[in-house]
Amino acid sequence: MQIGEKIYKYLEEKGMSQAEFVSKTGISQSTVSDWKRKGNNPSADKIMVICDALEITPYELLTDTEGENNPRKQVDYVAVDKDSREYMLIETYHELSDNGKQRLEGYIDSLRKAEE
Repeated sequence: MQIGEKIYKYLEEKGMSQAEFVSKTGISQSTVSDWKRKGNNPSADKIMVICDALEITPYELLTDTEGENNPRKQVDYVAVDKDSREYMLIETYHELSDNGKQRLEGYIDSLRKAEE
């Protein structure tokens, strides 16, 4: 699925109009329309703005997260020592706003992909 198609899928899922999306992102109406009409994809510099408006991570937008290969569905939980750096990172994550959490998750997903 093209990125533009996925954006429209997320708009529909979230009950967000195209006009509301344009208002939240600052991306022109014609550019957003071209994603649907012409099958164009957004430029790379717009990805974070789009993800913020849709409240999704770049990983969700740029990859197929519906299938079995979704790393978020394959998490093995382990005990973490409360005095460890890992525990501090988990605590910090829980203190972030929803937007902050999504951004951090996007960064982590991008790092994972880069190391594969």
